[in-house]
Amino acid sequence: MAPPQRCPLCRRTFFCGRGHVYSHKHQRQLKGALERFLPQVEAARRAVRAAQVERYVPEHDRCCWCPCCGCEVRKHLSHGNLTVLHGGLLEHLASPEHKKATNKFWWENKANAQMKEKFLISPQDYARFKKSMVKGLDSYEEKEDEVIKEMAAQIREVEQSRQEVVRSVLEPQAESDPEEGSSAPESWKVTNGTSSASLAPLSFSHVASGSQQVPHLALQPVAELDWMETGQRLTFIGHQDRPGVGNIHSGATPPWMIQEEEHSSGSLPIGPSYEEFLKEKEKQKLKKLPPDRVGANFDHSSSTSAGWLPSFGRVWNNGRRWQSRHQFKTEAATRSKQPHKGKS
Repeated sequence: MAPPQRCPLCRRTFFCGRGHVYSHKHQRQLKGALERFLPQVEAARRAVRAAQVERYVPEHDRCCWCPCCGCEVRKHLSHGNLTVLHGGLLEHLASPEHKKATNKFWWENKANAQMKEKFLISPQDYARFKKSMVKGLDSYEEKEDEVIKEMAAQIREVEQSRQEVVRSVLEPQAESDPEEGSSAPESWKVTNGTSSASLAPLSFSHVASGSQQVPHLALQPVAELDWMETGQRLTFIGHQDRPGVGNIHSGATPPWMIQEEEHSSGSLPIGPSYEEFLKEKEKQKLKKLPPDRVGANFDHSSSTSAGWLPSFGRVWNNGRRWQSRHQFKTEAATRSKQPHKGKS
């Protein structure tokens, strides 16, 4: 019987010698492997005359399996931020190692000799690919320069439009600034004959001086308007000032600030103390132990005397055990006789 051999295409061990490569199963596996690799080789051949250069993305690190060499080959050729499509596969197909491995693969697997040239790239084709790759790099740089110029033009347009908007907003304000303070707008005047000065008798100086006298605010009476006059669509709900209580207009302390002062003045600690935390931690440890264990209900805080251990016949005394037993019986007899002597 022929020695065992391993077929990498069929992934099995055969014992029929060279006859295995002529079997129908092996030829079917060989045809499938070459058909899977042939579309990638044809796509690489199309890139010989017109090399494509693109910006690098992680997808360009993909590899393809070469059945002739039995190894993975990088499909694209990347350098820095640029990638030449199908450059790595063309470089592999044009290498002398691939040509040598292809000849050996065709001889060992008895493949169709007419298909061998489809999986090889001649040195002339690879030199043509290098020239097209240089042209592709130049065209890519020109496109990148055009894109940069377009982006710069867009940035200039946006900046110019922004400056025009800012200028259109600032010019009317500059024209109205000298006229400010000469006369009040007509919308501030009251239609019923009451002047605007009578509506605001409390000036800023009065507010500042009255901030220290919050309990009794000496406010001047405000002239009430005829809110129910025809033509007015406002509803007067009355004065909301409460006597003895300050507000933000009188300079009083806000309520949320008062609450913070009350909480900060207290000296009560927040949360449990460190001793309570240790007790709770010890309780959590004891919960994990079995509840029916020996000494589960023992009170460790109780005080015990030195004689809590009972006597078991002087087992721990010096000497032999029968001597301690006799000694224990003798002492027990003397203790039992002492009460009788007291009674007599």
